[in-house]
Amino acid sequence: MPALPTSTTVLDSILFRDAFGTPAMREVFSDFSLISRYAEVEIALARAEARCGVIPVEAAEEIAKRTDVAAFDFDLLRRETDIVGYPILPLVHQMAKQCGEAGRYVHWGATTQDIMDTAVVLQLRAGLDIIGRDIAALREILADLSKRYRDTPMAGRTHLQQALPVTFGYKTAIYLAMFDRHAERLEQLKPRLLVGQFAGAAGTLASLGDKGFEVQQALCEELGLGVPVSTWHVARDGFAETVNFLALVTGSLGKIALDIMVMASTEFAELYEPFVKGRGASSTMPQKRNPISSELMLAASKAVRQHAGLMLDAMVQDLERATGPWHAEWIAIPESFVLTAGALHQAKFALAGLVVDEKRMADNLDISRGLIVAEAVMMGLAPEIGRQEAHDVVYDACRRANESGLTLADALSADPRVTDRIDRATIDRLTSPKNYLGLAPGMVDRVLAMSRR
Repeated sequence: MPALPTSTTVLDSILFRDAFGTPAMREVFSDFSLISRYAEVEIALARAEARCGVIPVEAAEEIAKRTDVAAFDFDLLRRETDIVGYPILPLVHQMAKQCGEAGRYVHWGATTQDIMDTAVVLQLRAGLDIIGRDIAALREILADLSKRYRDTPMAGRTHLQQALPVTFGYKTAIYLAMFDRHAERLEQLKPRLLVGQFAGAAGTLASLGDKGFEVQQALCEELGLGVPVSTWHVARDGFAETVNFLALVTGSLGKIALDIMVMASTEFAELYEPFVKGRGASSTMPQKRNPISSELMLAASKAVRQHAGLMLDAMVQDLERATGPWHAEWIAIPESFVLTAGALHQAKFALAGLVVDEKRMADNLDISRGLIVAEAVMMGLAPEIGRQEAHDVVYDACRRANESGLTLADALSADPRVTDRIDRATIDRLTSPKNYLGLAPGMVDRVLAMSRR
C-alpha cells in the first residue's frame, strides 16, 4: 500500500505545493539541500584551514573525499537534532565517522552558527538567482504588454470611480517600472548579503589565535562569498533586508493581482487570465472563470508580508548570541522564498497569456457619456471664458447630463455660454475620451527606454 500524504503546509502539500511554490525553489530549501550546504561549508572550512596551515592538508583532502551526505543516517540526524536543538553537532558526528582519522579535524575552531549562517547564505544565493531570472522574464512580458497596448484607451479609476482616460499600456508600464526597480534592488542587495560567517564561539575568532582572519578570508574564497567586516551572529540586517525585499516583490505582484481581479469582474470584463480548460471553474456555477493565478499571487503577498515583519522582529537579538529570535528565521526565510517563487510563476503565466478586451475597455470608457473628460472641456473653455466660469459651466452641464441621461456634449450644446464661443465639432472633440490621454503614451516610452538600460 502506498504511503499516505502527510504534509501539513501548502508549501509541501501534494495538493497545493505547485500553486504556492515551484519545484526549483523547493529544491533549494529542501532538507537534503540544507544538510548538503552544511557539509559543503564544513568541507570548505577544512580546505581553508589546510591552506592556512591550521590543519594537515591530507586531513582536508580526506574530509572532502570521504564526506557523503547521501549516506548519512537521516533518522539519527533527526533524533540527535531534536535532542541537541541544532543540527551541526549531529552532522559533525556523522562526518567525523565517515572521514576516519581525518574526522577529528572536522569543524575545527568553528561554532554551530558559523556553519548554519554560511549555509543559509549559500541557499539565499541560489534562491536569489531564481528570483532574478523570474523578475527578468516578467519584465520582458510587461514590456511587451506596454508596447502592444501603448495607445489602447481605457478608463483610469481613482477611489474605484472613473477618473480620467489612460491607456492599458500606461498601466502595465507602471508595473514594469516597479519590477525594474526590484531588479536594481536585487543587485544592490547581493554585496551586503552574500558574505560568509566564521567567527567562533563569541565571535572573536579566539580559538584560532592569529590565524583567525586568514582562515575567515580563505573560507569565504572557497565558497565564493564576500568577507565580513565584522561578526554578524547577532547583526541580522542582511537576512531581514532579503525577506523584506521579497515582501516588496510580492507586494507589487499583489497590486497587479488586485487590478486583474477587479478588471476581470463581470461588470468590468476588460481582462481575463489565460483560458485553460477547467481552470477557475466553480463546482456549482458553470459560467464562472475565476482569476486563480491572481488569487494565489495576492495570498502569497500577504504571507510574505507577515514574514517580513517576523524578520524585523528577529533582528532584536540578545548580546553576542541570540536565543529565540534566530530560530524565527528558520521559519520565515524558506517559506518567503518558496512563496515568492510561486507568486512570480503565477504572474508569468497570467500576464504572458493575458486576454485584453479592447472593445470592452472602449465601451466602459464611454459609459459616463463623456463625463470622464469634464476636466478636458473645462480646460478647453478656460481660454475663452476664464477658468472659474469654465468650471461653473461644465459643472452645470455635468449635473444636467446626470439628471437627464444626456451626453456631456449634448448638455454643453444646450448652453449658450458654450455655443456662443465654440462650435459643436469642438465640443465633440473636447468630450471624446480618446483625445484626453495626456502624456500616458509618452510615459510608456520613457519606461521602456529606461527598462532597456
